[in-house]
Amino acid sequence: MKTGISFQLLIFALSCICSIVSCRHAETAEVQPEPESVGDSLTDIGFAPDSLISVEGKIGRGDYFSSVMVRLGMTAENAYGLSLACDSVFDVRTLRIGQVYRAFYSPDSTGQKKNLEYVIYDKDPVNSMVFKCRPPFRVYEISRPVVTERLYADVTISTSLWNDMVAAGVSYLMILNLSDIYAWTVDFFGLQKGDRFRVLYDQKVCGDRVIAVDTIRYAVFTRGNEDFPAIMYNQKDSGNIYWNDRGESMRKEFLKAPLKYSRISSGFSYSRKHPITRRVQPHTGVDYAAPAGTPVVSIGDGTVTGRKYEGAGGNTVRIRHNSVYSTAYLHLSRFAPGLKVGQRVRQGDVIGYVGSTGRSTGPHLDFRVWKNGSPINPLKMESPPAEPLKEENRALFESAKIMYKAVADSLYAEKIAPELMDVL
Repeated sequence: MKTGISFQLLIFALSCICSIVSCRHAETAEVQPEPESVGDSLTDIGFAPDSLISVEGKIGRGDYFSSVMVRLGMTAENAYGLSLACDSVFDVRTLRIGQVYRAFYSPDSTGQKKNLEYVIYDKDPVNSMVFKCRPPFRVYEISRPVVTERLYADVTISTSLWNDMVAAGVSYLMILNLSDIYAWTVDFFGLQKGDRFRVLYDQKVCGDRVIAVDTIRYAVFTRGNEDFPAIMYNQKDSGNIYWNDRGESMRKEFLKAPLKYSRISSGFSYSRKHPITRRVQPHTGVDYAAPAGTPVVSIGDGTVTGRKYEGAGGNTVRIRHNSVYSTAYLHLSRFAPGLKVGQRVRQGDVIGYVGSTGRSTGPHLDFRVWKNGSPINPLKMESPPAEPLKEENRALFESAKIMYKAVADSLYAEKIAPELMDVL
């Protein structure tokens, strides 16, 4: 059984290398242009476009199906008949501003366009609709071929992740995938010059356009001398696909509370009467009653974005955990020694101590959470699952990790190891 698995992994590793060699390295590729026009590379088009005169245009503001067809040369009656032919094949109300179409005309004796024969409307980068514009009307869908490529990217940050990825010829879709995978490990708002991403991935290409970064199989984020690998291994029924090199989920669970507390003295409310001002005002946090000096910890990995006295909030620490969640810890008696803005903290790190600074009636922690910029009740916050790798999957995971790392390491910095070239 183990021998079979190892052989399959070896074959897959060699196929990865062959695919990457044939496609060249993503980091050396030029930024690809947009497709020249709608209709290019379409399969089963259903007519001979070379025998017709074509005119290209775009859907404009205020355009609707019949008005476009009349403008292109159909009578209002025929445009209506064509719209009826669309029926369940195409919803004529879904024309989008800026989408490209190409009209095809039969020529007259002088070579000028005469009758409108067909219109091709580009629904998306892959699929287009063909409208036969002379009776009997017909409407059908056609598609461009989609190819899956396995690529390797090696990008070092010099200005920004976006600019450097695009300059290296890597699709922006890669950035979105990386931000999801590393959301609990890397502060994408605080990337520094010299930070580096190495990624082994699959992408789908239609013509000259990348339509999806399908699968990131292996990635390594490097800062200084520290590497943060992410290995794809689908542990079924767990919801976890990406793991670090120790087999720990890349998705981290938040702590239930930022301290050991005696009781909750005040809950989340938009209509709480303030104990000092006596005015009804929102309290978008939870107050934990605890003795002064009780250590307060970060509920998750993140970056310190604030460490200062904030008036009514007193000594406050603010932490951004990822692109979705941020937290704040108010009324602290003092900050943890050495804590500073921009510092990366880990889940459970002490960031301060319970106090009563600012507008406060006694020692407590006012804890607040924001999701996508809006306050949420910390007691009802949904925390992502962090189910560990099952022991029965450990051997397969380790094999996948070794295989992916070997392929990525052999291709880094635009160089393929001579021994692998000999194998090929």
